[in-house]
Amino acid sequence: MASGISMGARREVLAAVAKRYRTAGRVEKGRILDELTATTGWHRKHAVRALSLARDPTGPPSKEEVTGATEPARSRRRRYASVRDALVALWEASDRVCSKRLVSMIPALLPALERHGRLRPTSEERALLVTMSAATIDRMLIDVKVVAAGGRRRRVGFYSAIRREVPIRTFNGWANPPPGFCEIDMVAHGGTSVAGSFIQTLTMVDIATGWTECLPLVTRDGSLVVEAMTRAQSLFPWVIRGADFDNDSAFMNDVVVPWCRAQQIEVTRSRAYKKNDQAFVEQKNGAVVRRLVGYGRFDGVATARVMARLYAAARLLVNFFQPSFKLKEKRREGAKVIKRYHPPATPYERALAHPKLASAIKRRLRAAYRTLDPVQLLADIRAAQEELGERIGKRGLVTTVGVSPADPLIFAQSLGTVVTATEVRATHRRPKRRYKKRIRMPSKLDPHFSTIENWLAVEPQLTALAIVRRLITIDPSFSDKQHSIVQRRLRSFRRKVAETIIVSMPLEEIRAGAVDGAACNDHSAPSTAPPPSSPQLRDRSAELADLHPG
Repeated sequence: MASGISMGARREVLAAVAKRYRTAGRVEKGRILDELTATTGWHRKHAVRALSLARDPTGPPSKEEVTGATEPARSRRRRYASVRDALVALWEASDRVCSKRLVSMIPALLPALERHGRLRPTSEERALLVTMSAATIDRMLIDVKVVAAGGRRRRVGFYSAIRREVPIRTFNGWANPPPGFCEIDMVAHGGTSVAGSFIQTLTMVDIATGWTECLPLVTRDGSLVVEAMTRAQSLFPWVIRGADFDNDSAFMNDVVVPWCRAQQIEVTRSRAYKKNDQAFVEQKNGAVVRRLVGYGRFDGVATARVMARLYAAARLLVNFFQPSFKLKEKRREGAKVIKRYHPPATPYERALAHPKLASAIKRRLRAAYRTLDPVQLLADIRAAQEELGERIGKRGLVTTVGVSPADPLIFAQSLGTVVTATEVRATHRRPKRRYKKRIRMPSKLDPHFSTIENWLAVEPQLTALAIVRRLITIDPSFSDKQHSIVQRRLRSFRRKVAETIIVSMPLEEIRAGAVDGAACNDHSAPSTAPPPSSPQLRDRSAELADLHPG
């Protein structure tokens, strides 16, 4: 589709070829249509209609323009207008089923409504209702369905059209690609809430080697994704050739996808709600990002800079020193899934062993590896994590955390001596204290609980705050502070009422008249209960009496 051409340019192209189209023959019209659809991106039928309606501005005016008279448009005879109300009644009586089911339901539902005087259609209206198609029902009920659904739904944004253009790639569709094909995902650092703006981590994982790059984004924006991928291109030892996104609108938009194609990066996407399609990056989201940063809420440019320092040290430790597993094969034997893995290896080792990687890249990787100190990298990671932990506690305030550069000698001396059973890193969840059970003390609410039950019996929709304010009128010593106590007792009371309703719910008995009315064609409905004198029941009762005497 030609997405770079504007509507004004499309109109100019249409006006330029309209005259030639009207005077051309059949074969020439086909060629003109091919050129027009390729240039404008229109559907062929739309191009035919546009060319038929286009008029040559330099040609003679039409008869309607000269006389000023226009013939009235031919109105289609509305055959089913008289039965619309009856159709709406049938649709409501069917509990608003779809049109294809309603077509099969009308022959049985219409006589039933007529017998009870709900509808009184004429013979012509009855014939129209019985012979009406599903498409006609949808056309007649379109406005009614919109009102019943609470209004028209919001139109899907422009990114949906781009999403449809991007092909889907599943987990099994990689087929051992060379280095450069990546899975890309975002990790949200919003804590327990997604409200407002917070930092997102863009994670890129190379499929062939497992090389991982993480970059913090201050907000979710397509232009920031492009900047992060440009930065990641300088961090990867090889050229990025492919990008596999999820269906996030931060990726599927008119900024990221055209940029990737301009950089000759193959763009694919996973299926919606199928996280296993991006199994490589999802694994790194937990093993790298969450393990380093945790689940706290981070926001602000200053915090993003600290996170960038953390990822700068972590990328070297993870890619050069930390081995990971890679799936070799997976097969199913009955209900059992058997997986086989390659021996654990670091992304650096996989890159050196890959036959399709250039020798110059391998030389640069070996040179970089010889300069790395894992203890120094780990010390930098811990220092950045400590600063992030301080920012979690001071979120929303002016954070002036001064952290000195990590000393690798002091950090190396502390290794193996500071590990305790209760050690928790600064960015990770704090251990929860064990709740101490307490004996319930008497409450000032106890004398009024019967009164509250009487109120709820009359008005079940009462809230805890309304109950507290009624109690204030009875006893001024009450205040809104008792709101949580009333709320707990209210939940307990409603749970007991629900259990009582479920236990006391009777089974529906089939009336004898209904059973007699169900008989047809000399066949009566079979009885649902066996006769009391059934020998099977007597034998079973005797067995139970023997097993449980008394």
